[in-house]
Amino acid sequence: MSCILIIDDSVFQRRIVSAPLRNEGFIVHEAVNGNDGLEKIRELNPDLILLDILMPEKDGLQVLRELHEKGNVIPVVMLTSDVQDSTRAECLSLGANAFLNKPVKAETLIPVITSLLAKKL
Repeated sequence: MSCILIIDDSVFQRRIVSAPLRNEGFIVHEAVNGNDGLEKIRELNPDLILLDILMPEKDGLQVLRELHEKGNVIPVVMLTSDVQDSTRAECLSLGANAFLNKPVKAETLIPVITSLLAKKL
């Protein structure tokens, strides 16, 4: 089954997102901030990344920039409670594949993930 990495500083949000993914049979790993996320990306080479924008230490935009500079091919879904058009455009230019508003509902999350994973094959 596919490996998904959730990078979000909120324990609550990680639980909300990880539960339905695990129920669908995905292997789920979690990172608590951007630095932790980049380290886990190197270690795990996940099939898909769910990335929060607003985090301490290193935010989602900084993570995207680093991934973009390294030629990232892993699909990235941005998780956000509010995103401005300029932020959305910047994320897309840096390689983000989709945006989901928090709180994320399983009926929205699962189809986006399965679609992106299918395109990757």
